[in-house]
Amino acid sequence: MKRYLPMVVTLAMFASVLAGCGGGKESDKSGSSSGAASGGSSSKNATLKIFTSKVELSEQFNRLKTDYEKEHPGVKLQIEWITSENYDTQLKAKFASGEMPDIFNNVGFSQKDVWLEHMEDLSDQPWVKDELPIAKDPMTKDGKIYGMPMNLESLGIIYNKDLFTKAGITDIPKTYTELKTVVDKLNAAKIQPFVTSYQTWFGLGYHFMNNAFAKQPDPNAFIDGLNKGTETITTNKIFEDWVKLFDLFVQNGDPKPLSVDRDTGFSEFGAGKAAMIMSGNYLEAPLKQMKSTVNAGVMPIPLNDDAALNDKIFVSPPTNWVVYKDSPVKEQAKEFLNWLVTSKTGQHYITEEFQFIPAFQSIKVSDGVMGPLSQDTLSYVKQGKVLGWYFSKFPAGAGQQFGSAMQKHIAGNIDGKQMLEEIQAAWNSTKAK
Repeated sequence: MKRYLPMVVTLAMFASVLAGCGGGKESDKSGSSSGAASGGSSSKNATLKIFTSKVELSEQFNRLKTDYEKEHPGVKLQIEWITSENYDTQLKAKFASGEMPDIFNNVGFSQKDVWLEHMEDLSDQPWVKDELPIAKDPMTKDGKIYGMPMNLESLGIIYNKDLFTKAGITDIPKTYTELKTVVDKLNAAKIQPFVTSYQTWFGLGYHFMNNAFAKQPDPNAFIDGLNKGTETITTNKIFEDWVKLFDLFVQNGDPKPLSVDRDTGFSEFGAGKAAMIMSGNYLEAPLKQMKSTVNAGVMPIPLNDDAALNDKIFVSPPTNWVVYKDSPVKEQAKEFLNWLVTSKTGQHYITEEFQFIPAFQSIKVSDGVMGPLSQDTLSYVKQGKVLGWYFSKFPAGAGQQFGSAMQKHIAGNIDGKQMLEEIQAAWNSTKAK
């Protein structure tokens, strides 16, 4: 338990902050807006180019854009969205063509190191002192802060409470055996257990893969061991359990999972066509946008029968806002980021429009504002039932190769043992030499 203490403590601090806040008030798109820091602004005209992976929030960002222009004429905002699985490739293409955005996203850790020389040091920004401790680590290097956390997010199984009730399921599964029983009951009730939207590698190679890394006795030591060659994926018991879990999803989901993209998967769950989907509280906004009436909750993703280990969800900042160091309008970019987390309008969008769990101590969340998925996330946080996100520590390019190996297994081209061998080979070929 010692290895999880720092995360539990910092998340508990975060939960206590929000607990006292009640009562207070796949296509690319573009838009324009203006920006300046709360309480003072740059009078210079400028156009800020923002490149983000939050495609599911494009409508909300467009509304923010309109409000931002009304409050701060002069600085225009151009926003471009692209899906997470294509984000890194497109960002590198922009850099190669000399079209770097002024503000972009970075998940931290290994990706931070890839882009470090191109990111502005933000250590002197006003919001840094207000940042929750858990949110700082991914973007800290040699004591300097290079990114502003977008929010905190969970990963787990999002489940349809009404379909569970219909199938006679009364308890949330805490072990693999209990999850298998849930699947059997759903099948008996002629309810599809899982949405399996596996057309692209991202959700597989990052989100699904995280389970096996986060549940190692010491995840960071395991990753270090993989890099040094003292640990192996192919002989690891947790990974053997993980293969069994993966097969459970694939065998009890969509008939053609490799043809189902993320947005279609969201729509399937929102329409009540399946009882479970691997996702997080970030599904809140899309469900609201599609006017879904699904009564949803968050639960863990158990991969073996260790209840104490598996009765946890995964919580972390999903990504961070960073400023391009060579941007000619980097001061205005910093002002925009500060406005986003300190102004009344910006905080309204973070908590109410985006349905984010804020990564800052002073951002208050009014009663009734936070949706059920975020409320469930906070319940796990308050109980200390959380593990981290480790895919941002994967070697650059490894996640995509992991996802490819998993897709081969879904297609029946390789078995579980061969899939682990390909995952091990992917790590070996992408790790720092």
